[in-house]
Amino acid sequence: MGNIFVVLLTIVFLQNSAQAEDRIRIGFSELIASYSSLPLGQKRGFLQEEGLQAEFIRMGAPVGLATLVTGEIDYYTSIGPGVAAAIRGVPVKIVACFVPGPTATLIARPEFKSVQELRGKTIGLNVFGGNLEIIARNIFKHFGLDPDKEIKFLAGGPLEARLAAMKQGLIVATLGGPPTDFLGKKMGFVVLARAHELFSFPVTGVLSSVKKIKERPDEVKRVIKAGIKANRYIRQNRDGTIQAMMEWMKIDKEMATATYDSVGKAFNEDGSLPEDGLRLLIEEARKAAKVSREIASSEVTDLAILREAQRELGIQGR
Repeated sequence: MGNIFVVLLTIVFLQNSAQAEDRIRIGFSELIASYSSLPLGQKRGFLQEEGLQAEFIRMGAPVGLATLVTGEIDYYTSIGPGVAAAIRGVPVKIVACFVPGPTATLIARPEFKSVQELRGKTIGLNVFGGNLEIIARNIFKHFGLDPDKEIKFLAGGPLEARLAAMKQGLIVATLGGPPTDFLGKKMGFVVLARAHELFSFPVTGVLSSVKKIKERPDEVKRVIKAGIKANRYIRQNRDGTIQAMMEWMKIDKEMATATYDSVGKAFNEDGSLPEDGLRLLIEEARKAAKVSREIASSEVTDLAILREAQRELGIQGR
């Protein structure tokens, strides 16, 4: 896998370095808002404050997890695949969470005024069995609908195709992360629910190899602290975050503003991993992997370093 970065390095963000910083490589899977904690942490100097200089590398979960284990990258930021890998015995652990709620929004044709009105209707997903379907099912359960009996799901491919299908009336609603709500509103659709306001479902954070936790706990702690500082900045500094999102996601100001307004509150301020959301992830991963035994949280997480980082930042025990 020596040359993997030559092939996979599609994005390197801000490498204009100050001198004596430890260089680390951080993998992320998508150029979307929920992965922006650590890139913004670099852009706004929080990683540098912790003596770190990061290279950000875009890679899908299978490659991200494989290179995390071999040490070719230092951290990966997608929590769901990390939970699934840890359950299968891959030596990785979640050490912090930055976006504890799903950023997906449920949008519908304008004649629908509530989630309950979607009973018996066809809802578009990107694919069957993915995160969006899990999130959709939990939204409908939250509003008292049985997703198995009262909702019809249709795999409609990418967002553009699903919005076109909604326009034509082939489906009445769909969901997705930003800019789904922004694009939907422009087409005259309405937002019926924002998933992060309803339940926990950890999306992004810090995933480390067991070896790194054992051998470099101080580095792990510094990464976590930089992420927490970045999240606080995101929540408190709208304009600065919009500017950073424009640069990192390569989007215009209108799109970045809509994205921030949609997900700004989904970032936490302490890096903590909600137990209820973690259990939901574990149960979904268990089902997918056909694992019948109970899985303890400690099999997929190691939160001792997070607690230390929180103490050092003056965050009381969570």
